[in-house]
Amino acid sequence: MTEGDLQGLIERIGADHVARRLAVETEHEAQLFGQGTLLFNVENWQLAPWIVEGALKAAGLYGRARRNADRVELRRNIVTSANLPASFDGFTILQLSDLHADISTGAMRHLTSFVGDIACDICVLTGDYRGKTFGPFDTSLALMTELCARLRPPLYGILGNHDSIRMTPALEAIGIRMLFNESETIARGSDTIHLAGIDDAHFYRADDIAKAAAGIPRDAFSVLLAHTPESYRAAAQAGFDLMLSGHTHGGQLCLPGGIAIKLEARLPRRMGAGPWRFERLAGYTATGAGTSLAPVRLNCPAEITLHTLRRFE
Repeated sequence: MTEGDLQGLIERIGADHVARRLAVETEHEAQLFGQGTLLFNVENWQLAPWIVEGALKAAGLYGRARRNADRVELRRNIVTSANLPASFDGFTILQLSDLHADISTGAMRHLTSFVGDIACDICVLTGDYRGKTFGPFDTSLALMTELCARLRPPLYGILGNHDSIRMTPALEAIGIRMLFNESETIARGSDTIHLAGIDDAHFYRADDIAKAAAGIPRDAFSVLLAHTPESYRAAAQAGFDLMLSGHTHGGQLCLPGGIAIKLEARLPRRMGAGPWRFERLAGYTATGAGTSLAPVRLNCPAEITLHTLRRFE
């Protein structure tokens, strides 16, 4: 891919944004320390997958963890708001997050087998399409192409900390409207709601919630797609009603009861998986359909999530 392939994106979101993200990508294999919200970026450590798999094998848990990773559940979540226009009562949003397609091939096969049967009004993808945080992405894009052919449009997406901005033209070519600190208006008759998406806030620090919210009336119902839930304070301050995120995998390898050992994010642990609230902001952190580092899960099922918006007086 050449710089010319990104020209359309440069014209839309600005050369500075694209150049900053590309600069971080270029150096990012060496950035185990200091870049992003965490002191140590374990996902950038090339030895991490070997350590995870070795520890599970030594504990006799690898087979179980490997089987768990290939199963993806459909979860349902109800979001209630007095701010929701009456004509959007019952509006549904299917969320897919953290697919990590090239290292989660079993989960992708399972997901592809049933996702086309799920009725929804819109589908959103909240980042991390590639397995590693660096390197080739052609296999991930090929698997995403197969999956997106089965999803019901319209599709909206954002990038995660595992994704290269160079993937964007291909993702948009398969029908995903990628949002880079931008918003879209969704209409039903004379009523509207607003959908915004920010670039990765965890590693690349390329998010700009104020810019994403700039075109949204303060009193309008609005949804923010943010790869990591770490942006919850800024999202609440900007007036968003709902924030859909992923990134944490719910811990992926958890103690019995779903207690996460590590979330790879700086946020209250109650926001690490499932529904949560902060002030007037409703949030949901998906555990993800795929896996990071290695295709293994314990006590933390993979998921896609169907959110239903409900109005209450």
